[in-house]
Amino acid sequence: MPDISTKPYMLRAIYEWCTDSGFTPYLAVKVDAATTVPMEYVKKGEIVLNISFGATSGLKMDNEAIQFHARFGGVSREIYVPVQNVLAIYANENGQGMAFEVNSTASENAAGQPTDSPLSSVPSLAKASGKAPAAALSSVPDTGSENAPTGVPATAPSPDDNNDPPKKGGRPTLTRIK
Repeated sequence: MPDISTKPYMLRAIYEWCTDSGFTPYLAVKVDAATTVPMEYVKKGEIVLNISFGATSGLKMDNEAIQFHARFGGVSREIYVPVQNVLAIYANENGQGMAFEVNSTASENAAGQPTDSPLSSVPSLAKASGKAPAAALSSVPDTGSENAPTGVPATAPSPDDNNDPPKKGGRPTLTRIK
């Protein structure tokens, strides 16, 4: 029996934790040919999407993909994200969540490439499993996207290799822990 990926289960769990805690769940996605997102919002091959109840319609998170409708610039768009293209899921308010390593995307796998491997959010679990270290999400000052319409993605997170403590407030960004 082939191994079943834990990634879709982790995505649903973090989404549920965010909504139960009153936080806004955001999804960072690596965009490729298998991903259906508004390309005008893609930066450096990635997009960050607000997947909260108020920003989406018909959200479906299964083991293969995340699908929903969202408004971008007042226009309803259908979004399709293969689970293996998800880079991270996190709470916008505090940056807590889980990041995943994406070695190959869904369109690359269609061509016969190897699949990605999820990272643990707890470094000790990553060491025990022999996988790469986890990534953490930290907060940085906001650049003024609070007035963006519902469903409009935030800017894509960028790695930050300094050891400074997270700044208060603002939008979370992805930080790799070494």
